[in-house]
Amino acid sequence: MKQFIAREHEIEPVPGLPGKLPAGEEILWQGRPAARLVVKHVLKGTWIGAYFVVLALWAAAAGMADGQPIGGILFSVAVLIGLAALVLALLELFAWAVERTTLYTVTSERVVMRFGVALSMTLNLPFSQIDTVALGRLTGKAGTIAIALRKGHRLSWLVQWPHVRGWRFAAPEPSLICLPDAETVGAVLTLAYGRHASGRSGHPRLLVAADAADVVPHAIDAE
Repeated sequence: MKQFIAREHEIEPVPGLPGKLPAGEEILWQGRPAARLVVKHVLKGTWIGAYFVVLALWAAAAGMADGQPIGGILFSVAVLIGLAALVLALLELFAWAVERTTLYTVTSERVVMRFGVALSMTLNLPFSQIDTVALGRLTGKAGTIAIALRKGHRLSWLVQWPHVRGWRFAAPEPSLICLPDAETVGAVLTLAYGRHASGRSGHPRLLVAADAADVVPHAIDAE
């Protein structure tokens, strides 16, 4: 399997992987982001909806203050509501596409991320190039897992979006976003790295620690 990013592929020998795994390597977990979580936490659908509500209330209040006819006020509010519905529908559609086209894989040797709504790509992250992993809770068991790479390994923030930790432009961190059961995935990843690193020297201890994607963190130690 090639390192880092492989371009679009039409046929996957193994779902979510650009090629068959080497002998002795096994898949430990596969999953994908939940569209409802992508809309809420990545695309900020709730905030956008609230913004349009404020605009509609402002338009109504301003129209009444200016003495505009009720018909004109209702028309302005209806336009804003229609625009809000269109924007939110587009966000829902994009989130659905993200869920359908994304597949994350944790093996005994690496993390593989297949993603891309318009252009499918595969991001291959061997454990030897991973420094730390941050697990952040969203709601309930849901969360996002951000992966910080060791020095000397850098990827494009734009290429990875939305599968990347927010506001980390200088050192982008690939992320398994909006997982319905992020704690379970974090535990699997931690155990896999621990087994990988136990027989090797020169690899940093993997730590699932504070603060991923500006959410309340839950710490898990690899040791």
